[in-house]
Amino acid sequence: MKALQLSEEWFAGVVSVEKRENGWKPWRIPYRDYELFPPDGLNGHGELCGGARLRFQTSSESIHLRCEQVQEEVKIDCMTDGRLFGTAIIEAGGSEASWTRLPSGGKIIELWLPQRAAMTITKVEIDDQATAELAPDHRPKWVAYGSSITLCGSSDSPTLTWPSIAARKADFNVTALGYGGNCHLEPMVARMIRDLPADLITLCLGINVQGKNSLGPRTFQAAIIGLIQIIREKHIGTPIIVTSPIYACERETSENLVGYSLIRMREEISEVVAMLQKRGDDNLHYRSGLDWFGEEDAHLLPDKLHPNTEGSRLMGERFQDCILQSVEVRGSNQ
Repeated sequence: MKALQLSEEWFAGVVSVEKRENGWKPWRIPYRDYELFPPDGLNGHGELCGGARLRFQTSSESIHLRCEQVQEEVKIDCMTDGRLFGTAIIEAGGSEASWTRLPSGGKIIELWLPQRAAMTITKVEIDDQATAELAPDHRPKWVAYGSSITLCGSSDSPTLTWPSIAARKADFNVTALGYGGNCHLEPMVARMIRDLPADLITLCLGINVQGKNSLGPRTFQAAIIGLIQIIREKHIGTPIIVTSPIYACERETSENLVGYSLIRMREEISEVVAMLQKRGDDNLHYRSGLDWFGEEDAHLLPDKLHPNTEGSRLMGERFQDCILQSVEVRGSNQ
């Protein structure tokens, strides 16, 4: 087999890619600005691979991936022309994954990296007589910001997360910025989203703020306003959909330390969006998370908070009807 000459351009669904001595590491924050995303790069979530993938076109019928040794079991999904070909499991302590008997002829490959782990890719190999080249993705770019519910750590593999499923159904090129426990509307995250190319931006807000008591009645609405207005500095006409929390059992009515239940948070998120709409933001939209994943779906929350694989599948399949609805998305930022 022969090794591909990887570069940053071979990675999709990332914010930055770090060239290391032994390979390439995808990031979901600008890795050079690590210190500006405290604590520790959003508590380590900036380096997780949620939604990150290697994308290329090849005639090879086998692919071999090598990476730095993983600390725990991870799964990598191989997609061929938008369909799942197979899932490779790398056991703890391992560093290799392979796919063989791929369809003959030219095809677009996407290797979806594990959503719950950081990885450094050291080598990707194909058949000696095969060819490979970059495969530019001309689909509309979608940036999805949220919490662990957007990261989908409970999903069985990276293409079973709701952003992955929704992107395939809507034919979007997704960058999934789900930061488990660390979706707190930080100004630096707003600036990062502002600077990313995007034809659609979704902001799933509130659940981490409520769970961590990080913002209260004096600051929550102000933080939402700031987040949206910073993004609008460069995305003047880009559709932005703001989504309130999905159903979360006891949190619906139980108040946190600063007096927030999810019922109250949804009211305040809706109020902010309505206010900005009245001020002329015609491309801003509000969606209630309850219309997306409601009390009738609670049996798919094994820990009463995070959807399991089936719950993520439902969210992905419902995305167009419940969240996208009539929002027009044009691929103008490719």
